[in-house]
Amino acid sequence: MLNPLDWISHATSLLIGEAQTWVFVTLVQPVLYHFHLMVDDDFAYDGVLWFLAGLLQIGVVYAVLRPLEALRPLEIWPNRRAVRVDVLYTFINRLGLINLVLFFTLQPAFDSLQEWFRLRGVDNLNLDALWPGITDRPLISFLIYLIVLDFAGYWYHRAQHQIQWWWELHAVHHSQRQLSLWSDDRNHVLDDVLMAAFFAALALIIGVPPSQFVALSLVSGALQSLQHANTRLSFGWLGERLLVSPRFHRLHHAVGYGHELGHQNNARLYGCNFGVLLPWWDVLFRSADFTTPLQPTGVRAQLAAPDGQGIDYGEGFWAQQWLGLRRMGQRLFARVATTDLADRQPG
Repeated sequence: MLNPLDWISHATSLLIGEAQTWVFVTLVQPVLYHFHLMVDDDFAYDGVLWFLAGLLQIGVVYAVLRPLEALRPLEIWPNRRAVRVDVLYTFINRLGLINLVLFFTLQPAFDSLQEWFRLRGVDNLNLDALWPGITDRPLISFLIYLIVLDFAGYWYHRAQHQIQWWWELHAVHHSQRQLSLWSDDRNHVLDDVLMAAFFAALALIIGVPPSQFVALSLVSGALQSLQHANTRLSFGWLGERLLVSPRFHRLHHAVGYGHELGHQNNARLYGCNFGVLLPWWDVLFRSADFTTPLQPTGVRAQLAAPDGQGIDYGEGFWAQQWLGLRRMGQRLFARVATTDLADRQPG
């Protein structure tokens, strides 16, 4: 007999599966046939699953978090114009558009690499097979994969802040000064592709089943929307140490704290509260801050002088994407030029 959680999971899978088949057969397959693209029907079928699951997630997250933002807002803004572009980012990311592009371009390479390892006697590290009868239970294996991927996410996130050219891409996310439930997916597209490729490869290596990967993505996305929500929601002393809360993550976005510590003229590219879902890693590696009062969010460089440099991070989608690429290019060019100058110096 199924327990309530397994029953809900089973019922949801059946419902989404039926909807996936109907959408594919009724809407997608005729288009593929018309344009002679039936060779890609398997890819398209998987894409429909990502689309429907993402659409369901957006609807549930909005229905739950938007009333919280309206009833208990942390900040009251004269207008929500700055939030609108984040809605576009959310639909691009959550409906699987980036995942689809990644799937089409990298899946053959992943398959070939997997076959290459298999021929040499190296199989995937299937974590759910560590303790037969225990770790292969759906809920247990889900939690194992979530913890492993979250640990990797912590270090991935720290690298985004500490590698300067990478930070210039990640700064697109941090340049939003009106954090809301939509802000999680405000990222540079190149940054999204790098992240999706990293976690897809890691999930393949540790043996995450496709259905589990979709579920992990949905749960992670929903919780990260909550972290960015503009609401006075407290997890309490214990809860904040078990799961990343809106308060904990908002400090990560704070000017002078989340990306840098110390005085403006002696800032270090360090920061705090890098945890994606679990604050455990911040506590373990001493990057947690549970006590500092909430501060204004954003990037110091975008502030007007004398507090910042008045750098334009863009208001619209295309401006933010282009300016992010330009800042990254300037960082890389400056590094190459510095290295070249050092090499020219007499020994």
